[in-house]
Amino acid sequence: MAKALFITRTDLIKNSIINGSIDTDKFIPFVKIAQDLHIANYLGTDLYNKLQSDIIANNLTGDYLTLVNSYVKDCLIHYALSDYIPFASYEIKNGGFVKNTPENSQPPTESEVNRLSEKHRSIAQFYTRRMIDYIVYNQNKFPEYNTNTNEDLNPDRDVNTVGWVL
Repeated sequence: MAKALFITRTDLIKNSIINGSIDTDKFIPFVKIAQDLHIANYLGTDLYNKLQSDIIANNLTGDYLTLVNSYVKDCLIHYALSDYIPFASYEIKNGGFVKNTPENSQPPTESEVNRLSEKHRSIAQFYTRRMIDYIVYNQNKFPEYNTNTNEDLNPDRDVNTVGWVL
């Protein structure tokens, strides 16, 4: 199955601390990871696949469009940021693993990076709680939420509010 992302570069830049000059190729893998790890976990396989199919077919409308635009996007933006922030300064190049440090700036400390990442995770969990409440209250609009079988991922209704354990 082809893969569609639930957010665009514009969504990300307009709704986060991400600067418009960021190299999209460096951030997009973290959007995909956050979508697979977090969003699929809370939507379940069937609803997740329904949204994927509708986006690919350019047929996302009605309640499903509302779900994505008003709930999923906010969750995904902040989960992706939380997952990306610890890796933002690093790259693997032909010469090996490098840490980028921009001119005329000071890199944050490890504790600052962890605090910022955790803050975005907390924001994502807030939006996730809202998304789950919306779906559960409107289950009749999203029948796929309750149709998962066999090896399908059943939607997780418990938003993990525990911070990182180091």
